[in-house]
Amino acid sequence: MSRPLAPGGPEPANAAAWQAYAAHHLRRGTVLDDAERIDWGFPGAGPDDSFLGELRGRRVLDLGCGTARHAARLVRAHGAVVDAVDSSEGQIERARARYGSLPGLRLIHADAVAHLRAAPPYDVICSVNAVPFVDPRRLFPALATALVPGGTLCFSALHTDSLGEGPSPELAARPETLRFAGGGETTVHMWVPAPEVWEALLTDHGLVVEDVVPVPSPDPGNAAAYRVYRARRPRRVRARPRAGRPPAAHATLGVGAIVHGERGLLLGRHRGGTWELPGGTVEPGESLRETVVRELREETGLRAAPSDVRLLGTLLDQVDGVVRMTVGAVVTAWRGEPADQPGESVGDWRWYPLDRLPPSLFVCSAQSLTAWRPDLPIDHAPARFAAFAPEAGDDD
Repeated sequence: MSRPLAPGGPEPANAAAWQAYAAHHLRRGTVLDDAERIDWGFPGAGPDDSFLGELRGRRVLDLGCGTARHAARLVRAHGAVVDAVDSSEGQIERARARYGSLPGLRLIHADAVAHLRAAPPYDVICSVNAVPFVDPRRLFPALATALVPGGTLCFSALHTDSLGEGPSPELAARPETLRFAGGGETTVHMWVPAPEVWEALLTDHGLVVEDVVPVPSPDPGNAAAYRVYRARRPRRVRARPRAGRPPAAHATLGVGAIVHGERGLLLGRHRGGTWELPGGTVEPGESLRETVVRELREETGLRAAPSDVRLLGTLLDQVDGVVRMTVGAVVTAWRGEPADQPGESVGDWRWYPLDRLPPSLFVCSAQSLTAWRPDLPIDHAPARFAAFAPEAGDDD
């Protein structure tokens, strides 16, 4: 019989459960042995430390570090510089009591996604059984841009629980029991999708899956099993089509608005999964600058004047025989704060540094960005670009 989710949703329930777990062990004075290797689900099971690649001198994040046993090993045995992050204040308290003075190790109490968005990117991110406790729709966009180009992500995830319940084809949290040593238990809520769902999540966020390793229990009487995933961020951002269908013939003339300032570049996520600039199709009777101003207001709520728009030029390509023309534009001044707008297909507006652009840029947005800054490391379908002469922008 399924148990209902706690009020507030799975993530707040998980935070409370892990804090209760930490408090239980603080009361008991539990001290774990130092880790002799990374245990990806069971002691001594799964790939060894070499699965993470070369670590000496590299910046590593241990996400959901618990008592930081594995983080301390990566510092001591491999010479890594490690940030160990956990959302449970009690777990970090336990870690500080044991490893607080270890050079090369930083122990951080923080929400996983908030830390990933704020920290400089890492060479390696590893996570032992912590990823399934955070909503993947919130976590994976942050993971994808928290790696340096060429960086490695390794994490383990529950595949089959101790009762023999296997993974789900759906991306939804389900209740699992967290038992305390010496008695007592609580309920956590975990995302336990099938391996192909995890792999699709990684791929959709621009990461290349390199390996998936099964980790069964060494105890024949225990039905539990894990999977360990390794993926890499490509060295160049990859653009992809939004969908497999050609664009509608009436939607072939559009604009892409580049809004860039001290906070970074403004991008939103389309419901089709791509990240893109504000923009859209030109309506009858509109000038190109007027289209930029209207689309910016309709999609983000930001206000600008046509005089604040600098047109870059025309990008021309074709999709399944349909000619598509996009005019890239730079918005030089605006007012307000970007926010999701009712009825729009693009939302979740965020500011991105140019050296941490998200994967899966919409092709037209990628083309506009390289027309603006040809040095950006973005790969996309080719387009013919015809730049506007500076004086020609006064009459579009």
